[in-house]
Amino acid sequence: MQLGFVSAILPELSLEEVFTTAAECGYGCIELMCWPVGKADRRYAGVTHLDVTSFGDTDLERVRGLIRNTGVSLSGLGYYPNPLAPDADHRRAVSAHLLKVIDVAAILGLKVVNTFIGRDPTRMIDAQWDDMIAVWAPIVTHAERLGVKIAIEHCPMLFSADEWPGGKNLAISPAVWRRLFQAFPGPTLGLNLDPSHLVWQFIDVPRAIREFGSRIHHVHAKDARIDPDKLYELGVTGLMWHTPKLPGMGDVNWSSFFSALTDTGYNGPVCVEVEDRAYEKTLADRKRALVQSRRFLEAWIS
Repeated sequence: MQLGFVSAILPELSLEEVFTTAAECGYGCIELMCWPVGKADRRYAGVTHLDVTSFGDTDLERVRGLIRNTGVSLSGLGYYPNPLAPDADHRRAVSAHLLKVIDVAAILGLKVVNTFIGRDPTRMIDAQWDDMIAVWAPIVTHAERLGVKIAIEHCPMLFSADEWPGGKNLAISPAVWRRLFQAFPGPTLGLNLDPSHLVWQFIDVPRAIREFGSRIHHVHAKDARIDPDKLYELGVTGLMWHTPKLPGMGDVNWSSFFSALTDTGYNGPVCVEVEDRAYEKTLADRKRALVQSRRFLEAWIS
């Protein structure tokens, strides 16, 4: 396995500075954010370390030079919008940009693009399943043609009781994953597995890894701390009883996690995703979070 991090935590740094930071912090790879240039609509979104809309030969040589000079590779490209948003124009725009991200991944010789399936939060999953197929069939076909795999992160994107039970990502659990992979049976579509999203949903992490091991294309390393007092007070529909934390500071059993990954034969990237507010006040704090996370995870990744 290769230890990396998600570049969204360093939005103010240039591409060169992200590569340099990765090398200085002891990482071997990076998942580069490829959002369209513009304003973000939520935390960790809208980060553009690689602009795929104008990517050309000069950009290709620039990235190759950074990889060569720093010894840091790319685990994949990341873009996490909502391709199933209620607004049709928005759906078309994000799908078009996702196709460009896939194109650039192929040019760079990368194997993976990470994203969300999306969801209309006002509709139940069954009611929008046909729409999901219509949106995703051409995207999966395009990626398959270029030899790029699509790794779907499974965060429910559910942040308030007002959104219950919707959220903005329908690929939230094993039951949905099975159905999704039946709809797209080829190897192109798979998972960007993140244990933090499973642990707060009380989904058995090692069991999920062992069942879907052949579909794991990429891994995020993030922890989640469950607050039992808030869970008691609010119940599961209260939503605010878990907190994203650095690896080792929450309730993920990392020994069992990596044991299951190795059982499946996974040997790809494991990228730290820093979303811990305790480490976000300054750039120095975020770099410290990366170093601390690397030191913890090196017990399983050498």
